[in-house]
Amino acid sequence: MTVDEQPAPPSPAAAPTRAGTWSLLRPLVLRIHFWAGVLVGPFLLVAALTGLVYTLMPALEPVVYRDELTVPPSDTQVPLADQVRVGMDALPGTELRAVRPGATPTDTTQVIANDPRLPESFYRTAFVDPHTGDLRGVLETYGSGQAMPLRAWVDQLHRNLHLGDAGRLYTELAASWLWVLVLAGLTLWIGLVRRRRKERASALLVPRTSGGRRARLLSWHAVVGLWAAAGLLFLSATGLTWSTYAGENISTLRAQLSWETPEPETALTGTVAVAPEAGEHAGHGGTAMTTPTTATPASFDVAARAAADAGLDGPLDITPGGEGAATTVSQIDRTWPQRLDAIAVDPDTGQVTDVVRGDDWPLAAKLARWGIDAHMGLLFGVANQVVLAALATGLACMIVWGYVLWWRRGPGRRPGHVPADGVLRSLPRGLYAAVVVVTIAVGVAVPLLGASLLAFLLIETLLDRRRTALPEERQNA
Repeated sequence: MTVDEQPAPPSPAAAPTRAGTWSLLRPLVLRIHFWAGVLVGPFLLVAALTGLVYTLMPALEPVVYRDELTVPPSDTQVPLADQVRVGMDALPGTELRAVRPGATPTDTTQVIANDPRLPESFYRTAFVDPHTGDLRGVLETYGSGQAMPLRAWVDQLHRNLHLGDAGRLYTELAASWLWVLVLAGLTLWIGLVRRRRKERASALLVPRTSGGRRARLLSWHAVVGLWAAAGLLFLSATGLTWSTYAGENISTLRAQLSWETPEPETALTGTVAVAPEAGEHAGHGGTAMTTPTTATPASFDVAARAAADAGLDGPLDITPGGEGAATTVSQIDRTWPQRLDAIAVDPDTGQVTDVVRGDDWPLAAKLARWGIDAHMGLLFGVANQVVLAALATGLACMIVWGYVLWWRRGPGRRPGHVPADGVLRSLPRGLYAAVVVVTIAVGVAVPLLGASLLAFLLIETLLDRRRTALPEERQNA
């Protein structure tokens, strides 16, 4: 977002050399970096600050909701079916969605239900003591991660500012432009390195502590951006998977390339596959005839025993399949190393009818799972959360520094001037056409970014034509 003094744009060249190409493109990169920083900076600042608050949630949640989430350890165990009944009795007017048995002796069992009075992806959850069968509480939870109310509120603030679908455009705009800002900044930094080859590496890799205030601030803006670049690009890419328009394109691409997360086959009519023995990878063994069935509270005990026999341990999600469908039991450990095996179980017989092992997921599905969990601060636990907090803090600081640097360029209390204009007019036709093609390609993949980039190019083109026409009008006057 911060700029150096710019010479007048170079005149068009018919066939620029390799060095000349950068000298022609640098003013355009600088101008995009500046305007994107000025206009999108507020959105990024909000995303950074709300993301910073979110990194505290995994540590705060077990403390704030200690009574609902934890119980004293005991060797006594109430049948899971009885726990489900206690939970559903506390959730009148709802439909059972899933059950998550306590993964350790100090964890409660979560009975999760769909409530028609709640928004999409919000659930009503009863927390049951697995040792006594006592109800520990009922809370509104959110998403596949079962976020408690506090984390859910912060999540929605970060995701859409509590404005619903319309608010999601703010995060998509921020995530769409973040990678452009980062790459533009890196490109400008590389150009700076080329001009200052004789300087020590520390002068470019370590923030300055001497010199004028503006020089030091500019150094901090550039160096922090350099060190945070990889992490910010990661946050931009993973953040786009949740967006409205770019996220839909990503989902479509994954479906076309068969990169979606595999799930066990749950149909129980006819012949179905029998699962391999525990510890083996997914494969299809013999066959067995089954009949349509409906899950009951007792079927959760059946599914839990089948999961244990199939080698599934740790946090589990048991989801009833409804009429004519198997119950699905999935490992949901989102820390490293992740356990992501899933099985389908006939709720009447306890027979495992299909198995999907996490090790057999397509690489793209694994990367998507790891990326999302790392973005949420879950993959590597506290270390993950510390890195995210550092990235959010660094991004917020860079945005503030950029605005301060711009403001201090101007006389008195006025903001400084923008980078040199006329950048499109200075480009050769071939290079200009390449810029337009790249913009259109980016726009197809990331529509919100593409629309704003095309608007930028259009406005720049109109302004360039106006600047070219003015001297001619004055000359003819």
